[in-house]
Amino acid sequence: MTSTPIKDQAVVEPATTTPILKVTGLSVSFRTEDGRLSAVDQVDLQVADGEVLAVVGESGCGKSVTAMSLAGLLPRSATVEGSVQLDGVELIGADKRTLRSIRGREIAYIFQEPMTSLNPVFTVGYQIGEVLRVHNGLSRSAARKRSVELLKLVGIPSAERRVDDYPHQLSGGMRQRVMIAMAVACDPKVLIADEPTTALDVTIQAGILDVLRSLRERLGTSIVLITHDLGVVADIADRVAVMYAGRVVETAGVDELFARPQHPYTAGLLGASPAAGRHAGTHRLNEIPGLVPVLATQPDACTFADRCPRALDTCTTKQPQLTPGSHRVACWNPVSEQVEV
Repeated sequence: MTSTPIKDQAVVEPATTTPILKVTGLSVSFRTEDGRLSAVDQVDLQVADGEVLAVVGESGCGKSVTAMSLAGLLPRSATVEGSVQLDGVELIGADKRTLRSIRGREIAYIFQEPMTSLNPVFTVGYQIGEVLRVHNGLSRSAARKRSVELLKLVGIPSAERRVDDYPHQLSGGMRQRVMIAMAVACDPKVLIADEPTTALDVTIQAGILDVLRSLRERLGTSIVLITHDLGVVADIADRVAVMYAGRVVETAGVDELFARPQHPYTAGLLGASPAAGRHAGTHRLNEIPGLVPVLATQPDACTFADRCPRALDTCTTKQPQLTPGSHRVACWNPVSEQVEV
């Protein structure tokens, strides 16, 4: 077995096992013209203080919907059920004033596309400073000074000059760093990073990951990383939650998951990832046949059964539940043999 390289730097252990973010039985559905669609089904997640949890899966698996539902950022067409507790405070059903005070201060987001998240008619310094003025009550001059410090923190050179730039004057990597600066401006307890390295080249991607790693080490911020890039997961995550069709199908420590995936979907994702030397024009990438289903309601069955080469009759008639322990899997016929990744 040729393993995908796991992070070679020292792993920063979470400061405590008490979850700073606890998600229990989270379900999300949407009203559409064609009826109600289920996006997330009974998701349970926990993030410890100072931990990096990666949530992975194909597009359409419910990763971003899960992330957006944590702080009430979904549209009115969404129905959210379950429990989301941030440091003991329940967010599901909280009033707008409570959510507004928590967003940016206690839980912050790095969105997938900074060019559509930053306002093109305001300087980046103004936009970072606005967060500080609203949540910390800083004056305009104090907010500007702190904005320069934050730009330096995320590795933007000539921060004193860049603070007066508009988003279109910055590169994609610089804009993503500005988004990170805005997200950490108030030292949030939890940082939700929704595919922060998408569409960035490898060098810029490495720089963004270094920034996130440094922020975790310096500020103790917990990070929920939404991604489909398993290389990014191997580089920065402590634990991994694999989602498929709105459900969490496997969770484990990052080293354990890469070395011994148990769910066939996880094994398929790892097998479909290019590896140095093995896919250098000599081997075809493995593929998972079919597509993620769009579901009106979640069936009492395994939603991966139609695409699974290990499916049994039970898989189509009864929903598997996550097993207990540090390595949890929801599968009636889990993978026991080693998987080449």
